[in-house]
Amino acid sequence: MLQIADPWERVAVAAADTGLRAVAALRRRRARPEVSRVRRVLVLRLERIGDLLMSLPALYALRERVPSAAIDLVVGSWNQELARLIAGIDSVESMDATWLARGAGGQGWASLARQARGWRSRRYDLAVNLEGDIRSNMLLGLAGAAWTAGFGMAGGGPLLDDCVPFDPRSHTAVNGVRLVSAALGERVGDDAPMEGRDAASRLPRSALTIPASATEEAGRLLSRADARQDGAPLVGLHVGAGRAIKEWPVARMAEIGSWAARELGAALVLTGGRGDQAAAQRLQDALAPAAVINLAGAAGLLPLAAVLSRLVLFVTPDTGPMHLAATVGTPLVAVFGPSSPDRWGPLSRRCAVVRIDLPCSPCNRIRDPPARCLGHTPDCLEGIAAGRVIEAAKSVLRAEGKEDGDGSR
Repeated sequence: MLQIADPWERVAVAAADTGLRAVAALRRRRARPEVSRVRRVLVLRLERIGDLLMSLPALYALRERVPSAAIDLVVGSWNQELARLIAGIDSVESMDATWLARGAGGQGWASLARQARGWRSRRYDLAVNLEGDIRSNMLLGLAGAAWTAGFGMAGGGPLLDDCVPFDPRSHTAVNGVRLVSAALGERVGDDAPMEGRDAASRLPRSALTIPASATEEAGRLLSRADARQDGAPLVGLHVGAGRAIKEWPVARMAEIGSWAARELGAALVLTGGRGDQAAAQRLQDALAPAAVINLAGAAGLLPLAAVLSRLVLFVTPDTGPMHLAATVGTPLVAVFGPSSPDRWGPLSRRCAVVRIDLPCSPCNRIRDPPARCLGHTPDCLEGIAAGRVIEAAKSVLRAEGKEDGDGSR
């Protein structure tokens, strides 16, 4: 069943799948390679930062099952540095799909197809697509692997040898592990029980080691501001969420920062991308006279990981740095609105998720928000008061034994 929100897009993809199904019926039936004979594996994970980090359990499961195989991972260029840190991956290649590259960037279809056809020379025994999209499934098919596996919830299933159902009740990480199991011939039941973020957070994951150069850069960034209070615990506040539909109001984040400065004696670290600098400046102005280190737009991905690892607490909406903080073990509070934490929540047991129940939430319409939610904070985020997030933060800090403001790490 296609899981596509836009009805016209759903009809178009369904029609394309019908045609692909007819073509696939003419293809000679292939035999799945024995696991012991799998020598080279291709994995596609072309989406954003959080999507890659939620794939760490699947990559761990793959390495565990084919310990002697070479695993080649293809990611968007924005994730290339991060992907090279993942234990168990032999090589990393970038591919910037136009439908995923933000702004005017990205490769055209002809360039993407040429790159995918170039993979044929590597003679892959297995190719796995960790995202369900008709376009990336087509690219996987061009690789000429002996066996292909992926999701078909956004089309392209007929192109795959193993089209594995994506269970929307389960976390993305759980679905990824199921896909790897199915690709290698392990039985995966269609009646899998509902599994949310808590189940996913217990999955084993490939290690992510922060390089010394990033740690040194993080130290430089955190010491550059005159406002830094020596020895003060660091509390991070993230502005922006990549998409307006997931952003919590700056004024609410300012309430969190004021509480942390007053009650914890914290210095506040503001994070965000280049596009979030104006919002970060508004937040910094609202926090005066608290000690603030504004890093919005200033930290690359790996130095940001090192910065996050030094925080006693990180408060963030649903965004890539939320997943990065979870990966490096930072205690965090995640504010969720239209997206489901059971499907996309942080893979961490050192966190709290704050959301409210509404009949329409979570709608999971992130790329195609309802018209009534455009141009303002949607009701599912507007209804989350700062007090609820502060209470969640206190709970996380109590679990860490740091509610008294002793934030040394």
